[in-house]
Amino acid sequence: MIINETKGKTWHGRVELADTFFKRFRGLMLVGNVNYALVFVLPVESRVNASIHTFFMLSDIDVIWLDSTRRVVDFKTAGKWRLYAPERPAKYIIEGPVGLVKTLEVEKGDIISWHISEQKKKSVPVKVSFPGKVSFDNGRNGVALTESVKEVKAKSK
Repeated sequence: MIINETKGKTWHGRVELADTFFKRFRGLMLVGNVNYALVFVLPVESRVNASIHTFFMLSDIDVIWLDSTRRVVDFKTAGKWRLYAPERPAKYIIEGPVGLVKTLEVEKGDIISWHISEQKKKSVPVKVSFPGKVSFDNGRNGVALTESVKEVKAKSK
């Protein structure tokens, strides 16, 4: 969620952090449906480092530039295939869907904060070996204990 602390307005969407070179490099390029916000944490506060491009963007986005105190220094709706730089140096950039600026009622000088959404970890299939008494072979209803199957076969003879 992103909060305009000055006006008490909140945007309740998913928020991710771009705090490494590769995350900042990728940004929102080639994202078909921008339905979340990305907060860029820049290494230094400057106009040059806070410049962005919208090359390879599939849709327009709202952009908010913040200084090191999280105060808005510039904002705009950025069209595809363009270059943008903030009016003043920025330490943070928030990129999100069009309508983000309007929802938060952003104006220069507002203080913006955010809460990063919890990342759901992807599950990875792992091959697990079970003790010798468990078998997945020839069972219609899942797991069968090997000893029980042997006992049943022995009793039926």
